[in-house]
Amino acid sequence: MNLEILGISVLWIFLFGYVIVASIDFGAGFFNAYSLLTNRSHILTEIIKRYLSPVWEVTNVFLVFFFVGIVGFFPQTAFYYGTVLLVPVSISLILLAVRGSYYAFESYGSTGHKGYAFAYGVAGLLIPASLSVVLTISEGGFIEIVNGKPVLDYWKLYTNPLSWSIVLLSIAAVLYISAVFLTWYAWKAKDKKASDLMRRYALIWAAPLIITAVGIVIEMRGHNEEHYERMVSLWPMFGLSGILFLLTVWFIWRKRNYGLSVILLILQFALAFFSYGASHYPYLLYPYLTIHDGFTNEEMAIALVIAFIAGLCLLLPSIYLLFRLFLFNKDYVTGERNDHA
Repeated sequence: MNLEILGISVLWIFLFGYVIVASIDFGAGFFNAYSLLTNRSHILTEIIKRYLSPVWEVTNVFLVFFFVGIVGFFPQTAFYYGTVLLVPVSISLILLAVRGSYYAFESYGSTGHKGYAFAYGVAGLLIPASLSVVLTISEGGFIEIVNGKPVLDYWKLYTNPLSWSIVLLSIAAVLYISAVFLTWYAWKAKDKKASDLMRRYALIWAAPLIITAVGIVIEMRGHNEEHYERMVSLWPMFGLSGILFLLTVWFIWRKRNYGLSVILLILQFALAFFSYGASHYPYLLYPYLTIHDGFTNEEMAIALVIAFIAGLCLLLPSIYLLFRLFLFNKDYVTGERNDHA
């Protein structure tokens, strides 16, 4: 394995970690807001707060690692993506600030305020939607080099069916991942009402998830045939991901093995996520940039790989301890302990 592949593999692992952890966080915020607006807060709010309280501060660590790493390993990405992503990334930063403000208002202001909770929940859906634009742009056809500088065609981007397919998939995935996890978490907390409600949400969002995923494959065929053919060549991996999806839905439908359902969910998304990354190889941006173009020097690459692996070795045990001390602690889960991280 050469350094380019090793570098992008490490970054992809961090990005996958962010996708899972952030999806649970974003979806929980939305379900909390929805429960307040539909007068079901007495069922969900306490369970969701018990999850969000210890973990919200570490969610963005994965994303920071990824952005630092992508520029460190592949400096040319700053040239191609730096200017064109100014608008979507700025929107994401504003939304992250809104979510951060929610905790301040919730902790020191009016607890259970519907306006704060609504802003928090909507921001949680718009962040993945705005960040998912990067995946669309990477498929090519939206950037032109004018006078030696990349220029993004916003009209073409926001009127392209592929763009909206990816946006809808990001929203459906966030809500599905979060609903499945919170179904298990509420069940572990012995809160049957909350568990049954989240189970219903998980089943509701399963259909949009698979429909939007298939929609992306269909749109990809017309937009980027080379990438489409690479995805088709990896059909066993995507097929296995689909089987794991069906097993997860079946267990949730049958009201059994919620813990196993979460494991199957993570494996399902891991297979789909890494298969998509493999099918995108070697491009970072069709057709201008590959992982081999403008790769950093060997000494810097080795230093970054060591630093990121060391960071991962520190981050994963930290998250494990966080989950063990709070989320998986029997007294905390059932509400007998009210510690805050």
